[in-house]
Amino acid sequence: MRSLPVADPGTPDARGPLRYLWWVARAQSAPLLAGVGLSVLWWLGQALVPSAIGRAVDAVTAADSKTLLTWSAVLLGLGVVQAVTGVMRHRFAVFTWLSAAYRTVQVTVRQAARLGATLPKRLSTGEVVSVGNSDIAQIGNAMDILLRGAGAVVAIVAVTVILIATSVPLGLVVLIGVPLMAAAVGPLLKPLHRRQHEQRDLQGDLATRAADIVAGLRVLRGVGGEQVFAARYREESQRVRHAGVRVASVESLLEGAQILLPGVLIACVTWLGAHFALDGRITPGQLVAFYGYAVFLIAPLRTLTEAADKLTKGHVAARRVCRILSLEPEITGGDARFTAGEGTLRDGESGVEVRPGRLTALAAAAPEDAIAVADRLGAFAPGDVTLGGAPLADLPLAEVREHIVVADNGARLFSGRLRDELDVRGTAGDEEIGQALYAACAEDIVAALPEGLDAYVAESGREFSGGQQQRLRLARALLADPEILILVEPTSAVDAHTEARVAERLGKARAGRTTLVCTTSPLVLDRADHVLYVEGGVVRAEGGHRMLLGTSPGYRSAVTRGED
Repeated sequence: MRSLPVADPGTPDARGPLRYLWWVARAQSAPLLAGVGLSVLWWLGQALVPSAIGRAVDAVTAADSKTLLTWSAVLLGLGVVQAVTGVMRHRFAVFTWLSAAYRTVQVTVRQAARLGATLPKRLSTGEVVSVGNSDIAQIGNAMDILLRGAGAVVAIVAVTVILIATSVPLGLVVLIGVPLMAAAVGPLLKPLHRRQHEQRDLQGDLATRAADIVAGLRVLRGVGGEQVFAARYREESQRVRHAGVRVASVESLLEGAQILLPGVLIACVTWLGAHFALDGRITPGQLVAFYGYAVFLIAPLRTLTEAADKLTKGHVAARRVCRILSLEPEITGGDARFTAGEGTLRDGESGVEVRPGRLTALAAAAPEDAIAVADRLGAFAPGDVTLGGAPLADLPLAEVREHIVVADNGARLFSGRLRDELDVRGTAGDEEIGQALYAACAEDIVAALPEGLDAYVAESGREFSGGQQQRLRLARALLADPEILILVEPTSAVDAHTEARVAERLGKARAGRTTLVCTTSPLVLDRADHVLYVEGGVVRAEGGHRMLLGTSPGYRSAVTRGED
């Protein structure tokens, strides 16, 4: 029993869609070649049946019972070969499909984790989702069709050789007719490729629109924007439908060609064979065999047309996958030794300094300035950031992620047990989890759940309100207990009473640890050891909260929202 997915999918070749498909094929070369071999035997078992029937018919004509029994036994043997190889071929086909699909999922998910914050900046949500929705299936289909396609080619060659050996004119009809049919189908592939590419782009845009609507549905209902966005979704959905119809129009021509072109070839072979039989150039059994070959050729010829279609779709899908795999993260990290807590974390661009062991607050006149500083300090965006005088970019990125945690309101709650959601490292006990919940004023949320910490959290924590989600995210960040914790507006969605309790408990929970809180909440700022005021992207003033209220008009305006 083979196990899927594999532990290590390997390093993909993302230099182009054809190179990627070739890499996928090479990665599973053994089962792929075994499947091709079984497919060849399966097709040959079918290809030899008309010849055996023709010999049996000639034996009946000659009243040769022994020969008739011999070819009847051959027919039985060919049936057994087809049954056995057909079952095994299908098993290998399914395995190669799943292997290609899983391998693609593994390398794209691994790349998404590697890109981190870079991914949403470069690609839309819909484009990434579409890889899982459709592209992996198309790549799997491309691998699957290789088995039957290779066998179909061998079967066509075998039939052509048999026909030429029996009658040169009939063999030449097949030998010339098959390439002509392939050439006739060729002009349809380029427009099909282009239209599939356009449809894929539109599907990605539509998926992005759907994700945005679902994520912001609560806000849309609050402002009455449901109908507007529903109308936009319908409009984009119709564009996708029209694109699908354009793709289907070319695919219908391909389907028609799969019937028409082999049918023309069958008619030609049957017509010539009948004339040759009347002239005595072939026997009645050979005429029956020729008709059987003509009918049989429909299947491998249709398989070749199907292969062209699926390989084209696989090429389009592989191009999308390569686009993701070719992206490089903005931050890569170095190989210096991490020494968190031994020095000041400083952002050279803004002048923000986060001193070790203190609770520092950052109030910005523009919220985007605070977010930009947090991203640079957390190594989610490039910048002139140093830790203890050493460039943060020289430190290993994995260690930076372990020791510096940035928690903002863009973080999500995943589905699963609440305990596992809060304790992401799986090392905390109930007491430690309880302390983190207390510091985040989230113990009432857990107490209200019938199963407590063992309650199941739905996708994105949609059963919780915005304020509850924010407090649970804060508890998760506190439970991680990093050397340096950067919080971005951790109390923006809670009421004033809860905010006051969080502000009081946060400093105690992080005592002796380095913490930066980006906020304009007076309740939180008043509890900070040191406050920095950023305007225009740089530090304009610093000190205590009450002192800045009296000495910095800009700070006072940002914190009090312009109220005296």
